[in-house]
Amino acid sequence: MARRERPQLITDAARSPEQELRARELRYVLMMLVRAACVVVAAILVATRPPLLWLWLSLCTAGAVGLPMIAVLLANDAPPRKDRLWRNRLRRRATSHPDPGHALTEGEHKVIDAE
Repeated sequence: MARRERPQLITDAARSPEQELRARELRYVLMMLVRAACVVVAAILVATRPPLLWLWLSLCTAGAVGLPMIAVLLANDAPPRKDRLWRNRLRRRATSHPDPGHALTEGEHKVIDAE
């Protein structure tokens, strides 16, 4: 006899691959915009020669050189597994109650099964 799995709540479902891809693309574009801003700010700093120019240029250079590497790593990174998330390690294990009314008072979700 096969063991029957509990139905998955829609709020606990993983994001679709299209949503994950869109989020990674957006994060990559934002990081590249910050990189472009670092290059533009560095050019402005060279033209105006403010005090502590060496410090500001080194920060802008670090951003312009380091951000592409970090952006590529984050864009190609897979989402974390649910069992590895810190918040799921601290969460109490769900217990099933024979009384559905009791489950609703304990904060559990009501599951409607079509079978």
